[in-house]
Amino acid sequence: MSNIFEKSIDMGIGLYSYSKEKIEEFVDELVKKGDLSQSDAKGMVDDLVKRGEKQRQGIENVIKNEIIQVLDFMNIARKKDLVSRDELRNIIREEITNVLNNNSASNNQETNNKGSFLE
Repeated sequence: MSNIFEKSIDMGIGLYSYSKEKIEEFVDELVKKGDLSQSDAKGMVDDLVKRGEKQRQGIENVIKNEIIQVLDFMNIARKKDLVSRDELRNIIREEITNVLNNNSASNNQETNNKGSFLE
């Protein structure tokens, strides 16, 4: 699933690069025709590229949100939902310590009870 997402992002970046080249070609044609001055051309390219970047980010956010909704719908765990090895080790250590402490307390109580019975 992650690989598909990465490929779609790469495709978006590729389209962005392609679009930037096309924007520059388009603006150069306007300058050659005399419809746009050279000084205005740079600003126009920058503005159009910024708009394209905003649109790309918007598309990326839509894709991410859709993937999250699909994962939630399918009840698939995400990375943040999983327990790490270190967390699992700590949980096991705590449980073992609790069991040992409870057993130790039970043994001490049995010893005390036996001792009082004999007296």
